[in-house]
Amino acid sequence: MKRLAILASGSGSNADKIMAHFQQSEKAKIALVASNKADAFVLERAKKFEVPTYTFSRKDMEAGVLLEKLKAENIDWVILAGFLLKIPVALTRAFPDRMVNIHPALLPKYGGKGMYGSHVHEAVKAAGETETGITIHLVNENYDEGKIVFQASTPLTSEDTPDSIAEKVHALEHKHFPEVIEGLL
Repeated sequence: MKRLAILASGSGSNADKIMAHFQQSEKAKIALVASNKADAFVLERAKKFEVPTYTFSRKDMEAGVLLEKLKAENIDWVILAGFLLKIPVALTRAFPDRMVNIHPALLPKYGGKGMYGSHVHEAVKAAGETETGITIHLVNENYDEGKIVFQASTPLTSEDTPDSIAEKVHALEHKHFPEVIEGLL
């Protein structure tokens, strides 16, 4: 059985869907939810599923403390679900083709440093895009540049706002992310 760790920085709605999906799985289990923010709601969501939690600082991550924790927990795959810090090279290299991220746009558009959450949806709206979506990709040393493994899109109209775009994108994330993860294992 594969052991998965979820890294998240915020509310954890994607992490919630992933934990629910793998709760009865014979293929994998969520062995750890880790956050760089001690007050992140994702840690509360993990308790509901009885998943162990771990908090760490950026400094801890850069010093290899997070990597040591993942090794100690025998983690096979790392899932980034709303994790906002850049992953150090040593961490990406420790999980080659076994670290996956979800991005709230159709990469390569609207990716890179600073492009997350509402920033992405505001940029999509400002550009007058007629569609947006999600990209699930493997993680490498650069923001949002790893191999794309899945994309799904949703149409947009001129009536859409950044908030309504976010709702459409969240629906795609919640529907597809757990299934794509399972398919990668």
